[in-house]
Amino acid sequence: MTEILEQHSIISALFFMSSLFLGKMVNFISYSVMKERIISRQQWDLNICCGKTGAGKINADIIRHAQIPNFVLIDDIYQLPFVDRQFKKVLCSHTIEHVEQPELFFRELCRVGESVTIVLPPLWDLFAAFNFLEHKWIFLTMRKTHHSLPGYLPLPFAGHVHRYLGQRFKA
Repeated sequence: MTEILEQHSIISALFFMSSLFLGKMVNFISYSVMKERIISRQQWDLNICCGKTGAGKINADIIRHAQIPNFVLIDDIYQLPFVDRQFKKVLCSHTIEHVEQPELFFRELCRVGESVTIVLPPLWDLFAAFNFLEHKWIFLTMRKTHHSLPGYLPLPFAGHVHRYLGQRFKA
């Protein structure tokens, strides 16, 4: 009986490790490979909440994460310092899942841009979609790119985790 339990434990551990590895590979493909393809697909006039990616004619964020060209520091993502329809193509990648008010932020993006593309963690990227340490919302989508705001729900436990431990990345 002990031998059977040991074999079961080994199989369970191997299953867990392979699931973890597969999840990280899917996350790498989603966040690094696919995101890069989306960003490099065209020239963006505004790359909002750019992080370390200088993909726009103007790259804006609430914090300067890296030395990137044409950087604009933003004080308030809900009141961007740009005029109506100033930009033809706006990119917002992996940000809206972090913000307090996604609809208000998306409306502001639409105010300053003629065409807005948001990049989200899709549900098939479990590591990103359910990352309650960083994200506030889970977006109900299997696609990475959107031109309108897909449905979303509060991410379970995220509010409690952020309240007690803080949010790793704030937007």
